[in-house]
Amino acid sequence: MKLIVLGAGYATRLYPLTLNQPKPLLPVAGKPMMEHVLDNLMPIDEIDAIHIVTNAKFADHFQRWADTYQTGRKARQITIINDRSTDDTNKLGAIGDMKLVIEHAEIDDDIVVVGGDNLFSQSLEAFAGFCRAKNAPVLGVYDVGNLEEIKKYNAIEIDEQDRITFFEEKPAHPKSTLTGIALYYYPRAALALIHQYVAEGNNSDQPGRLVQWMYQRTPFYVWRVPGIWFDVGAKETLEEANRIF
Repeated sequence: MKLIVLGAGYATRLYPLTLNQPKPLLPVAGKPMMEHVLDNLMPIDEIDAIHIVTNAKFADHFQRWADTYQTGRKARQITIINDRSTDDTNKLGAIGDMKLVIEHAEIDDDIVVVGGDNLFSQSLEAFAGFCRAKNAPVLGVYDVGNLEEIKKYNAIEIDEQDRITFFEEKPAHPKSTLTGIALYYYPRAALALIHQYVAEGNNSDQPGRLVQWMYQRTPFYVWRVPGIWFDVGAKETLEEANRIF
């Protein structure tokens, strides 16, 4: 199982903090945000390699960080992949970056994909067990508890087997407070669908668009993230994350 960490954004909403520092390496409670993300994924023993995709502006920043980060009780190789973009006008987008990593690293294995700015308060070890049992694409979900808040994210409806029956990005009239977050599992068999999605010219930016397209073609399940989840997108949420963590 390979881990792909999405870290190629420019986080302009956090300027000036992110003018010369990638958002995933901003400190939260005394250590880079990225380390909170990885520390909660490292208990998944199946993960044997980590691929962090970033841009031309911040590739060196991530490499310097990777040279010192310890992956816990099991050593995993960390590879930094530069998508060669220089700003928002020529970025590949999250799905484009996923496809780049799969091709660049010649991945022919199950993958876990996570946003480098998604903070979790608890271990995600159980995520792997759920994914193994389903042997199908899985989306991490979180109950934000507020229909207004959902409008910033996406709306999901599921059946009694936790299979997605409806998915919509930034809904105007959401019916549920459950939202999909940047935590995904794609078994090896689903990699061809990722290539197909991009080849058909679909939106390659928001990773939720891939879920919206794929759940109509293959069974796609959800896993509820335990504890607290933070999507650090603005200075206010960064300050809140620092306070809570």
